[in-house]
Amino acid sequence: MTQDNRATPPDTSADFARQQAKYQPVYEALHAIYGDLEWRQSQSPMDELVSCILSQNTNDNNRDRAFDALQARYATWQAVVDADTDELIDTIRPAGLANQKGPRIQRVLARIHEERGAYDIEFLRDMPQDEAINWLTSLDGVGPKTAAIVLCFGFGLPAFPVDTHVHRLSKRIGFIEENVNAEKAHTLMEAIVPPEDRYAFHIYLIRHGRQTCTARKPACERCPITAYCDYYRHNVATGKATEQS
Repeated sequence: MTQDNRATPPDTSADFARQQAKYQPVYEALHAIYGDLEWRQSQSPMDELVSCILSQNTNDNNRDRAFDALQARYATWQAVVDADTDELIDTIRPAGLANQKGPRIQRVLARIHEERGAYDIEFLRDMPQDEAINWLTSLDGVGPKTAAIVLCFGFGLPAFPVDTHVHRLSKRIGFIEENVNAEKAHTLMEAIVPPEDRYAFHIYLIRHGRQTCTARKPACERCPITAYCDYYRHNVATGKATEQS
């Protein structure tokens, strides 16, 4: 692992050097718990994109139920585009917000086919990452998190998705300021995390957020990174800790 080739943050705060210095010891502590992680493609980039749209504002189980139902009913992406919209909405209802997600998926698929002549986004693999992000976020309903997930998990590219767990832990540890929103956090975290570590560190933070640094009551008493954590230093060590998201 190296510390080279990180992105330049758009707004380098006076505290950025301290935030960046946390990375190495935090990475090493979490690596010791969760082990080596190598990228493996679990689904195609197109599947990843549609699955991500279904995942918005719901949990993984609901997303998977909706995606499985979508695949079971429609054999091709063209069939999804041609489907009666009400039928599609009913099919993906387990994901929630189906009235929004159904038409959105149809519009996204239709635009991809119109621009590319096929339901295929493999061309993103060879684009500069910022251009690929810009293209993805130009699609209806696709924001920075969805775009980063598609690039990271669909292609194995060094984008850094910021989901709920990653955003919470990034603030608690002190990689980003408390008032930084999830959209801006993507760029700031890419300035901190080396490209070759982004896939693994993203998953480390998710696992740690689910198992230890939970939203309502972080288990600081068994956390290996308290020495580097702003939340612990400002709240737990001083006896001021409260339940918070």
